[in-house]
Amino acid sequence: MKNYLQRMGRSLMLPVAVLPAAAILMGIANWVGNGDSNANVFTIFLSAGGGAILNNLPLLFAVGLALGMSKDQDGAAALAGLVAFLVPKTILAPASIQAMQGLSDIAKVNPAFGKIEGNVLIGIIAGLIAAAMYNRFHNVKLPMALSFFSGKRLVPIMAATAMMVVSAILYFVWPAVFTVLVSFGEAISKLGWFGAGLYGFFNRLLIPTGLHHALNSVFWFDVANINDIGNFLGGAKSLANGSAVIGKTGMYQAGFFPVMMFGLPAGAYAIYKNARPERRKATASLMLAAGFASFFTGVTEPLEFSFMFVAWPLYVLHAAFTGISLAVAAFFHWTAGFAFSAGLVDYVLSLKNPVANQPLMLLVEGLVMAVIYYFGFNFAIKKFNLMTPGREAEDAVDEDTAGVETDATDDKFMVQAKRIYAAIGGKDNIKVIDNCTTRLRLQLEDTANVNQSAIKAAGTAGINVLDKTNIQIIIGTEVQFVADALKELYNHNTPIATSTPEQAAAPVEAPVDSDINSGETDVFYAVANGELIDIENVDDPTFAQKMLGDGYAVIPTDGKIVAPVDGTVMTVFPTKHAIGIKTTNGLEVLVHMGIDTVELNGAPFAVAVEEGQTIKHGDLLATVDLNQITAAGKKTAMMVIITNMPAVDYIKFNAMSTTVAADAVALKATTK
Repeated sequence: MKNYLQRMGRSLMLPVAVLPAAAILMGIANWVGNGDSNANVFTIFLSAGGGAILNNLPLLFAVGLALGMSKDQDGAAALAGLVAFLVPKTILAPASIQAMQGLSDIAKVNPAFGKIEGNVLIGIIAGLIAAAMYNRFHNVKLPMALSFFSGKRLVPIMAATAMMVVSAILYFVWPAVFTVLVSFGEAISKLGWFGAGLYGFFNRLLIPTGLHHALNSVFWFDVANINDIGNFLGGAKSLANGSAVIGKTGMYQAGFFPVMMFGLPAGAYAIYKNARPERRKATASLMLAAGFASFFTGVTEPLEFSFMFVAWPLYVLHAAFTGISLAVAAFFHWTAGFAFSAGLVDYVLSLKNPVANQPLMLLVEGLVMAVIYYFGFNFAIKKFNLMTPGREAEDAVDEDTAGVETDATDDKFMVQAKRIYAAIGGKDNIKVIDNCTTRLRLQLEDTANVNQSAIKAAGTAGINVLDKTNIQIIIGTEVQFVADALKELYNHNTPIATSTPEQAAAPVEAPVDSDINSGETDVFYAVANGELIDIENVDDPTFAQKMLGDGYAVIPTDGKIVAPVDGTVMTVFPTKHAIGIKTTNGLEVLVHMGIDTVELNGAPFAVAVEEGQTIKHGDLLATVDLNQITAAGKKTAMMVIITNMPAVDYIKFNAMSTTVAADAVALKATTK
């Protein structure tokens, strides 16, 4: 649970990072407009820009959490987060509730449903559910009739389905929760300065759930005949009609100024001071922006959400300090108010309001709160070793992996194999090590124990998790050397030990190919008679997603397979289903005959070339028994892939999805 919350807190940094800029825009609009963000075109423009972000905080959290909590931070997870949030937002909107309940007037809808759209809790739930759906379903393969919806396309569908269930639960639960909070607020409003302190404490404590809006409505608006904000902003008019009382009106607002202007920025400084030395620069950037937003505009979400989940005891302490601040201000009758939030902008504007009472004393209280926050945060962080921003190890949650020590005698294949061996859990998690032309084909005890991020960091081209025990790791045409090294580690029962995050994350550098003739163009021809198709349309995700490189395929009408390009045969694979060619200009080409035909052990193939042989396009490479491939349930697509794409500067494809002869030009590739 601790790791989950830390990962959640780190995922929130993505949407939180944009909030300070939005808060400052809103603050400037209020400042220039003298408290009215609709004063002129300039203030309306700024206010709308900032509001576009601040008013959609739940949506930002839904997308950010879905992306950050997914296994490989894929865009499909973010899309699922968006879908997951839109479902309850729409289903539980007042207009929808009115229709479902058959009410004649939307005003009769329970006011709780009006708080769904802007509720942070809904966004958090949506993001977490979307991430869980992605992690569970992004590799699921459906039956052929439904195959279009397999994998990542299935994720938003499952997220929407899950949120339909959540929406149904909220339909019954949400109004009751809202009503309880309103009743609670009305009760503590009768306790004077002590009640103000309780309100401040629960106001902060409820922010992670978004339910603080229900509590705020009791004290700030006319739910329980308090209307603290409205009566304060009424100024002289409120005093004249008796709705405002100097020293009392504003008591549910004033204590926030010392916290937001002084306390939280001081707490941010304590967080910075306790960051690891190597992470202080990044932490300083976040804390400075968030602290300034809190001081200037009173927008505290960027700062609060930075430690709310990763160091929740610190957040409880912050809630207690806020309660103390409100209680002290109310006890001494120091009052000020705000139209937007308790930052510098609203504080300066409230000085002009005749309802304000000794507002300068709030600055004195603020200085005291700054000391309390700094030393309180500093003590708690050190005493309880709280993982505030900058204190957790880099990529500590998901990127830590077991490692195998390397030495100077290891070649690049052994280094890569050691990292893969550690990332898949070592010998204890390995059942079978096998490989085909381009990928490791592994049977494991449990693929859920695989650290996919560490595998990718090892320099692999991609990963296909087939099911609970089978996984494919895309290496490229040199896969045999990595497989041999991996088997050596397995046979020697090589132990794995904890490595540093830097070691785990360091990518394997690709060797620089000095054989490339820069600026030259190789012409590629169809490899057989048949239908020329885009590589993206072949029925294999490894090739279709271009994990190995770009190219094309031919669905052949006969079994005569010819060289697609001039060059030298570098490799004839033992199972005969693939041939490696190096062009005269240095491009490395894989001719892969059929899909999953490695399992046929060479039976359908009669190879006509040998390693080291110089060939011209159109020369016979192999004769293939297409019927035998089809009878085995395999696909006959003949694929041509350029595997060293970093050497390619430009590719020009001819028209695809056309019937061609073997001597038809398929593409032209120019080297860098």
